[in-house]
Amino acid sequence: MIAYLARRLFYAVFVVFGVVTLVFFSLQLTPGDPISLLLPAEGGGVASQELAQRLRERYGLDKPLHQQYLIYIGRVVQGDLGTSIRTGRTVAGELKRLYPATLELTLAALAIAVVIGLGTGVLAALNRNGPIDHLSMFFALLGVSLPGFLLGVLLMLVFALQLGWLPPSGRLGGVGSWEAIRFLIMPALTLGVAAAAIIARLVRSAMLDVLSEDYVRTARSKGLRHSQVVLRHALRNAILPVVTVIGLEFGGLLAGAVIAESIFSWPGLGRFLITSITGKDFPAVQGTVMFIAIIFVLVNLAVDMLYVVIDPRVRYA
Repeated sequence: MIAYLARRLFYAVFVVFGVVTLVFFSLQLTPGDPISLLLPAEGGGVASQELAQRLRERYGLDKPLHQQYLIYIGRVVQGDLGTSIRTGRTVAGELKRLYPATLELTLAALAIAVVIGLGTGVLAALNRNGPIDHLSMFFALLGVSLPGFLLGVLLMLVFALQLGWLPPSGRLGGVGSWEAIRFLIMPALTLGVAAAAIIARLVRSAMLDVLSEDYVRTARSKGLRHSQVVLRHALRNAILPVVTVIGLEFGGLLAGAVIAESIFSWPGLGRFLITSITGKDFPAVQGTVMFIAIIFVLVNLAVDMLYVVIDPRVRYA
């Protein structure tokens, strides 16, 4: 157990290191100079050139690329993610301020995905080739195919602008009330519907396989109630492959938060990342992507450990 965990953590470090390296050099290939965005609009004068040089020295952009990379890696190892060029605040401070909003949105979307996906998949499997099955899989296909930004716009048009049931954008943080939940519903649905569709299709397939197993038929022959057979025997075993998918979907939801947060002006990491990319804020982009990569790796590590606990047949290979 400990050796397995240590090995996975070792691999995780290399994954995060690879992501950081890829993002660092990819940003250098983008056109434009981040310092030019900080200069006065008129520019061109001697004063502006001197200011640009001082800013490049301040952010280490005057050094050769390989030196910039080594300096950045050295700071990251020490926990220093640098300073945002756009806001002037530390990147670590910005991440600490914004991650609760993204975590709230991601967990809400994951809860929606799991509840809807499990329920739809089980209903479809129990009514195989029936109207419920066909209707469920139609909506699952629609959920997978519909782009997230289009779903978000449709939800906003219907429930915010036409019906006026929900606020169109923003976040009401720090308040555990229905009013705060109303701000969360549309972004979470936008983010969670596609994941729910994937989980529903997987659960249906797994349930159909399990329902044809001998131990399920034996349970039925013993006179167990239908609900006991489904919940205690079929669903318990069918849910095993879903656990791994949920970990992957969590990472997908973190990445998808960029779209949902942009549409609904949700003040989280996704919106911060988009603003940083458009503003050529290299330290902010690098720090945000690294933070998301670390979360993704840790969640998948936790899912792997949970899978072993749920299914003792799995060994620490």
